Amino acid sequence: MIKKILVSQPKPSSEKSPYFDIARECNVELVFRPFIKVEGLSAKEFRQQKVSILSHTAIVFTSRHAIDHFFTLAKELRLTIPEDMKYFCVAETIALYIQKYVQYRKRKVFFGTTGKIQDLVPLMVKHKQEKYLVPQSSVHTEEVKDLLDAKKLQHTECVMYRTVSNDLTEEEVKNFDYDMLVFFSPSGIKSLTKNMPDFKQGDIRIATFGPTTAKAVEDAGLRLDLQAPSEKYPSMTGALMAYLKENN
Repeated sequence: MIKKILVSQPKPSSEKSPYFDIARECNVELVFRPFIKVEGLSAKEFRQQKVSILSHTAIVFTSRHAIDHFFTLAKELRLTIPEDMKYFCVAETIALYIQKYVQYRKRKVFFGTTGKIQDLVPLMVKHKQEKYLVPQSSVHTEEVKDLLDAKKLQHTECVMYRTVSNDLTEEEVKNFDYDMLVFFSPSGIKSLTKNMPDFKQGDIRIATFGPTTAKAVEDAGLRLDLQAPSEKYPSMTGALMAYLKENN
């Protein structure tokens, strides 16, 4: 019987989150505890990359983290971002998040419809004259670079933030009494094995989102009990609800 579930993500800010429906309908306790955290590079670390932010005319944002760390770093470097700087975002939700830092003007904020960089590129091609800067995490693939190279766009990639383990306290390790763990990235699995080197899975179920996270579970020698997305359940919450109804 699954009664207590650890979800390795921050607690949803909206009461309308499907996670709260799961807790109610399946009579389970959900504990939100991120296993990883994102931290920005210091101005000193960023300078080592020898990238000039102001020699670019457009910024490409693939996540809210990228927005937060771009503007934080600009402030630390005492840069005034020009009014006519353009912003290209992979989704509208990310584009709207820019309002936290600058006045939102339609003529300088552009966004894709699917959240995928591939679908933002055609929009960038329409603005071929721009010099694009792409803030990234320390762990990234060459996908963005290759896509922009293929379209002969002027661009620079730079690292502005990194993912680090969000260590469990001694108290948390001692009281680790969950029936199920839900992970969303390979870093979360690494954090678990780092924090609890003697972790024995036993009856604890493990659920993952995405193929790389699933592989990380298997690589760590652990058993994978639930994997999302699937054809039937594209979201983790949908898959989790179905799993609990079937198994509880």
